[in-house]
Amino acid sequence: MKKVIISSVAVALLLLTGCSDSPSPSDSSINQSKNASLVENVSDDSVSVIDDSVNIIAENDNVIADSSEMNMASLEKKMSSIHFAFDEYSIDSQMQSKISQSAKILNSVANRFIIKLEGNCDEWGSDEYNFALGLKRADAVKKALIAEGVKTNRITMVSYGESNPTCSDKSQDCWAKNRRVDFKLLP
Repeated sequence: MKKVIISSVAVALLLLTGCSDSPSPSDSSINQSKNASLVENVSDDSVSVIDDSVNIIAENDNVIADSSEMNMASLEKKMSSIHFAFDEYSIDSQMQSKISQSAKILNSVANRFIIKLEGNCDEWGSDEYNFALGLKRADAVKKALIAEGVKTNRITMVSYGESNPTCSDKSQDCWAKNRRVDFKLLP
């Protein structure tokens, strides 16, 4: 029995120590040249890394931002919210032109992102009614985007009903601002 245990331990030690994790010299030189091509600017305080898959800007060992998130935020600002008339989910011609502009962005520079359509309502109506209306508004925008060539599998929808207002005044102008669909980009 002792021989079996001792031989098992010996085999386990040989297996665990048999392979090293250090790269071969050729792998090391490839990694060094690749890393050298990724570093754009090196100073004492900051390093900018260039890579298509992940761009990270670091300063004093702290990550400031992921450039894809910065890119998503800047693209979201270029896409206007789509506004609706009271108790409506049909898209008028002025909003259709905004959808067309957003679709151009979504089909070109934002083509790698998922689009989340967020349906919103004013405070009038029950919670259930407003959630349903917000979803109908998001669906109307989704159909318009698909008609503009945006792929269906890139679009998700959510309804916030009246729970996500941009304005809280008790006025017609404020309520009109809350009847909208917002564009959000997801990685």
